[in-house]
Amino acid sequence: MSEPIRVLFISQEIYPYLSEQTPMRVLNRKLPEYCQANGCDTRTFMPKFGEINERRNQLHEVIRLSGTNIMIGDMDHPILIKVASIQSARLQVYFIDNDDYFKKRRGVADANGVDYPDNDERTIFYCRGVMETIIRQRWTPDIIHVSGWMSALAPLYIKKAFCDTPFLAQPKVVFSVFDQDTMNKSFDSKFADKLLVPGITKADVESIAGKKVTYNQLINLAIDYSDAVVQSSPSIPNAIKTHIKKTELPFLDYQETTEAYLDFYKQLLNR
Repeated sequence: MSEPIRVLFISQEIYPYLSEQTPMRVLNRKLPEYCQANGCDTRTFMPKFGEINERRNQLHEVIRLSGTNIMIGDMDHPILIKVASIQSARLQVYFIDNDDYFKKRRGVADANGVDYPDNDERTIFYCRGVMETIIRQRWTPDIIHVSGWMSALAPLYIKKAFCDTPFLAQPKVVFSVFDQDTMNKSFDSKFADKLLVPGITKADVESIAGKKVTYNQLINLAIDYSDAVVQSSPSIPNAIKTHIKKTELPFLDYQETTEAYLDFYKQLLNR
């Protein structure tokens, strides 16, 4: 009997932990559920935004996975790992939490819809936090499916900073592209410098070096370090669509159901 396909989902938002049923949130709920129901071994992550009610959603801390620190700039930030289950889907979700970046804060923007000024560091912390947690779990994914701009640094970290780690050495990275989703403020021109950890050089982030990084530029960076791309909403920005074509990466056009995603994973693994 063959081993099940191991799929890691690195998601920005998942329904019902964030209540509005946007296309991204619904897909990030239904796709892991579908893959799991069809024999895959899955792990799902999202940020533990402050608006997520821990008591109602029955979150609890996983002590054995918490405690790693991530250095961003001159500051050490501890990772707190929490977990909950969507009972109706029999789906377990891991949350990356931190008092500085997520506690008492909403999602990517405040109650007035204004982006948090440290969203650049929040996305760095989230993506690196997922990598560190997978290593501590000693689990090796075959496919890593990334969605949402707050997850968009994951392909870069996987291919450069963590590529020598046995658990993250050879996965196929799939990136989902949606319509621009609430990233209203560019990251400042020092953003590329904050990404320079062992394994990542200035040449690796040359496309954004010294620039205020927009949504399109951040998504294009994610695409550059992915193995395949999925269009996960009916339309996407033209500049991103043009960039996808230039890369000549395997591409899955918009699908209304989840079945085609699993077939796409299998095709990538058989290439």
